[in-house]
Amino acid sequence: MANLLIDELTQLVVAALVRAGASRAMADATARALVAAEMAGLGGHGLSRVQLYAQHVKEGRASGAAEPRIAHEKGAACLIDAQGGLAYLAMELATREAARRAREFGVAFCGVTHSHHCGAIDYHLAPLAEAGLIGIGFTNSPAAINAWGGKKPLFGTNPIAAVFPRKGKPPLIIDLSLTEVARGKIMVAAKEGKSIPEGWAFDADGKPTTDAKAALTGSMAAIGGVKGVLLALTVELLCCALTGAQFGFENDSFFEPGRPASIGHALLAIDPGALAGTAAYEERIETLLAAMLEDEGVRLPGERRHRLVADARVNGIAVADALLRQLRELAA
Repeated sequence: MANLLIDELTQLVVAALVRAGASRAMADATARALVAAEMAGLGGHGLSRVQLYAQHVKEGRASGAAEPRIAHEKGAACLIDAQGGLAYLAMELATREAARRAREFGVAFCGVTHSHHCGAIDYHLAPLAEAGLIGIGFTNSPAAINAWGGKKPLFGTNPIAAVFPRKGKPPLIIDLSLTEVARGKIMVAAKEGKSIPEGWAFDADGKPTTDAKAALTGSMAAIGGVKGVLLALTVELLCCALTGAQFGFENDSFFEPGRPASIGHALLAIDPGALAGTAAYEERIETLLAAMLEDEGVRLPGERRHRLVADARVNGIAVADALLRQLRELAA
């Protein structure tokens, strides 16, 4: 295990992506996001993704030369075309546009189309909170969840995130996937020959299974049963029907050979000053959070991430030896 400072690790990721064929701007934006995820303790959206992203750029499943652009706009709404590239440059543009339009109109909705995996959604919302705006984000992904009563995976894991700014304090962060468990945990169980708890997944016949290998050929269980499935459907429509991106079942798995991705994302920004007013918003959110914390054992969403990020800024990030070797080989 080696400890690397943030700047050193970021430049290593940049070098790996540039060597794979990504533009410097795309590599910079992607590296910042992946390292930020690692800082926050979100390894599944961090350095472990570098090899996959580099491979997709090399194979043409993601365009390393893509330059995102505004494809359509009307008042408080706009559509960003990621041009088939890695998602992070397009998401930076979407965040800037959402902030600008929300300040002008009080609310803004920015969709992103023809995109790739965008990592931890709350990362893209952080600049909105820094600007005093509420941010809500959505993304679809390759198929993992079947329609209620069906057998075939149609909807992605379709994460939802939200950030709520606070006066003089770090924002409240909410970020969740709509499956009971991350697919990665099932992949690990299958590799190790272990069973999985009932309620995590279904087999190819749509029946609940504890067999990890059978789960990988079936579908993932949505949180809350039919309610989670309907949330996944809602995200699919927001991210794809509005943006023209491909639905989960139309995208190939990121982890198997396939065609270029065409994922959709969506950001909603809200200016509290446009409604009851910033002062009222700040009083109301603190009243609720204070009530929550009166109950011993309650931890505010995002609290752990804030602590981890603060520590990483000072002490750097511990990287497993095998992963560090992989990154260095990709960058060489």
